[in-house]
Amino acid sequence: QVQLVESGGGLVQAGGSLRLSCVASGRTFSTYTMGWFRQAPGKEREIVAAINLSGRITYYTDSVKGRFTISRDNAKNTVYLQMNSLKPEDTAVYYCAAKGTAVIVRTINYDYWGQGTQVTVSS
Repeated sequence: QVQLVESGGGLVQAGGSLRLSCVASGRTFSTYTMGWFRQAPGKEREIVAAINLSGRITYYTDSVKGRFTISRDNAKNTVYLQMNSLKPEDTAVYYCAAKGTAVIVRTINYDYWGQGTQVTVSS
C-alpha cells in the first residue's frame, strides 16, 4: 500500500511558475513508476508527465513539453513537477500517481493516487 500526498498548488498569473511535490509513504518508492495527471472541470483526467524508477526516463504530453519538468528523489520518497510559463489552460486539479512497474505508463491505469492539488492560472 502506498499513500501519496501532493502539495504546492495555488493561484498564479499566466507566465508564472509553480512546483508541485508528492510525498509517498512506505519504503518501496523506488520500485514505482510515478506520474502526474490533471483534470480540468468537465474534462477527462489526462497524463501530464511520467518518470521511471531511476528518473533517467521521462515522458511529457505535448502541451507541456519545454515548460514542465518531472523529477524524483528516491531518498526522500518524493516526485516533483516544476511548472514554468504557466497558461490559463493549465488550470486543473493535479494528481500524482504510482504504478508498480519499471516502464513508463502513459494511461490512467496507475495503482495509487493522491488526493490532488488545485492549480489555477489567471490570465
